[in-house]
Amino acid sequence: MTTKNLPVPKKILIVLHRDISTPGRVGRLLSQRGYELDIRRTPLGDTLPPTLASYAGAIVFGGPMSANDNDEWMRQETEWIGVALREQAPFLGICLGAQLLVRHLGGKVTANKDGYVEIGYWPIKPTAAGRALFNWPGSVYHWHSEGFECVSGMEQLAVGTCFENQAVRYGTSAYGVQFHPEISYQMMRRWSTMGAHKLHWPGAQSRENQLQDGKTHDRNGLVWLNCFLDHWLANDQRLISAPHIHEGVSNKSLIELV
Repeated sequence: MTTKNLPVPKKILIVLHRDISTPGRVGRLLSQRGYELDIRRTPLGDTLPPTLASYAGAIVFGGPMSANDNDEWMRQETEWIGVALREQAPFLGICLGAQLLVRHLGGKVTANKDGYVEIGYWPIKPTAAGRALFNWPGSVYHWHSEGFECVSGMEQLAVGTCFENQAVRYGTSAYGVQFHPEISYQMMRRWSTMGAHKLHWPGAQSRENQLQDGKTHDRNGLVWLNCFLDHWLANDQRLISAPHIHEGVSNKSLIELV
């Protein structure tokens, strides 16, 4: 199919899993680029589009549920990911979203064998493939008790110690990250207050440590996210043969995104 005369879509599908959830910095950076956000909340009964032809991409965010749950909406959402993969539309799975991508591809999502979780700012290390794409922050914000395996055809981009697979790419347009790049310093303060009852779990940082580490790592995470979104949006295989202009946001002009 030729894309020569097709307009560049300016709408992003945003899939959230709680009524209080927001797309955070991801949404704000996309809005700064002029994209309309089509927000769907599948656990609340929202359906997902049968095609992404009118979308520039799709992002599936996290949530407190497990990717192994048997809820009907989760089974449908996991199956729906095939729409993005078949159409080669840019896809990003964040935390639970990355785990659902792996489940769709036949992989496993499991807890750490020693019972550890990752909550707070924990280090990641880019692989050679990851370093070839852009610079990575030394530590990123996590909030999860399960991780995913790297399935056939999936490329590791960043790894961690407690949960090995931290960032992956499948094919040319689908990405998954186990961490939460959408979280700003202000959002971290809210999460660590609302989820304070989980901070005694092994692998969870205290709120005090999160507040301190956030002052060091927050800005680097924002710069990485800005670079990643430019790469993610520009790598739309449906438009690869069509001349088009992608307008990013300069790292120097980044405002504080709360």
